[in-house]
Amino acid sequence: MKGVDTLVYWTRFNFDGWSVILAATEKGLCYVGLAENSLEQLKDWAKRLDNEGLKEDEAKLEVYSNQLKGYFSGRTNDLLALPLDLKGTPFQLQVWEMLQQIPYDEVVTYSEIAEQIGKASAVRAVASAIGKNPVLIVVPCHRVIAKSGGLSGYRDGKKHKRNLLQLEKSRLISDRTE
Repeated sequence: MKGVDTLVYWTRFNFDGWSVILAATEKGLCYVGLAENSLEQLKDWAKRLDNEGLKEDEAKLEVYSNQLKGYFSGRTNDLLALPLDLKGTPFQLQVWEMLQQIPYDEVVTYSEIAEQIGKASAVRAVASAIGKNPVLIVVPCHRVIAKSGGLSGYRDGKKHKRNLLQLEKSRLISDRTE
């Protein structure tokens, strides 16, 4: 049975060249998307959940929007304390938790994530779990690259992955030169 507390609130904002769709429940942030089709992705994702539906509410999500704007402005710690309401399999949740340990402006490979969770032979399963991460940026799957050093896939496109990595690198470089 669906409960009242499972309503998913969403909003869209634009900031400094980034167009972001985000959603949250009363428990925390549950979706972040960057692509032009992120609203459709959010609707498809929400259909798979046991929830009351989607409700647009910019004011209710202002704290999340402000934290993401802080990230885009170079405040690297703004996302660390955000409450999350992640829905996934136990394996996916384990992988997503590991992603949250990747420091700002560092990258790791899918193989390294698999090793860190104690499943070195499950690289493809790890990649699949990463591809299903609903909370881009906050659960920083953009920091995972192929063993070859290539960008590999990203739910909202390699262009966004590249731009996020460049944003982090440029912010770090400017912090070091000031």
